[in-house]
Amino acid sequence: MAITPTAPPADAAPSVTVATQAPLDAVATVDLASPDNAPLVAQIAALQSAQNAPTTSSRIKSVLQRAFSLLGTPYRWGGTSPEAGFDCSGLVGYVFRTIGIDLPRVSRSMANEGTAVADRTALAEGDLVFFGKRGRVDHVGIYIGEGKFLHAPRTGRDVTVSSMDSGYWSQKYLQARRLATGA
Repeated sequence: MAITPTAPPADAAPSVTVATQAPLDAVATVDLASPDNAPLVAQIAALQSAQNAPTTSSRIKSVLQRAFSLLGTPYRWGGTSPEAGFDCSGLVGYVFRTIGIDLPRVSRSMANEGTAVADRTALAEGDLVFFGKRGRVDHVGIYIGEGKFLHAPRTGRDVTVSSMDSGYWSQKYLQARRLATGA
């Protein structure tokens, strides 16, 4: 008797299991069906690169690790927790509270925290990146390196990684801020 393995349906979205290190001992499964999540392997590589970089502080490594563990969490306007979902500033505030940094509740106020990063090419992992229209901030995310940022984009979408170098977000970029995170 031969056993023939069955293949998953052609329309099934692939998934990747991402193991995180302490203190995040959870394993998160990420759906790759989202266009922004398509290069998930590159996202994981960026996280690992940031974790291994000698210039990245241990606190920023913790921020990135926590942020990546939240990929796939649903967007919810006004949301501030993994259970309830996140809006953009709720996500950023939640992640930075894990390292003891309390930020204002809304992105427009967050844009006044820390030190301005004058040149977009000088962005570093863990910087806050701000977007908006006509000079008015209305969105925030966490820069993860290689021209990408992690954020809670909008209703109907989940926490994801997007590119700052092309498409919608490249045209809406306004500024970046670096928080004093120490070693």
